[in-house]
Amino acid sequence: MPRVVLKFEKEMKMAVFEQWEEAWNKNDAAAWIALLHEDYQFKFHSNGKVMKKSDMTLEMMTAAMTNESVTNRRCLYENDDICVIHQFNDFENGDKEAVMLVTLKKDGLFWRTETGATPLK
Repeated sequence: MPRVVLKFEKEMKMAVFEQWEEAWNKNDAAAWIALLHEDYQFKFHSNGKVMKKSDMTLEMMTAAMTNESVTNRRCLYENDDICVIHQFNDFENGDKEAVMLVTLKKDGLFWRTETGATPLK
């Protein structure tokens, strides 16, 4: 599959986080998925399971963008190798967590993400 040439590669080098956040806020699953390396993997802190980019469908990601309650998301640090994000998640069952996402980057895209979370009362 040919690699998608992203907007920041043509015009200016916008941080991957900024494009990722913009796509999420616009519920643009296609743009969000395009920021993931073909070998992308997301490791869930809750159960240790790994989801690959190939597991992500447009429908699944659109539903996640629409239904998940994420607040105060911010990029703590980003360079060519890594992006560190902090956010708060509110779940339908009433649970709340402070979540840290650490994402390694490869070829200018998000490549490996692992999360850690602290339950909030």
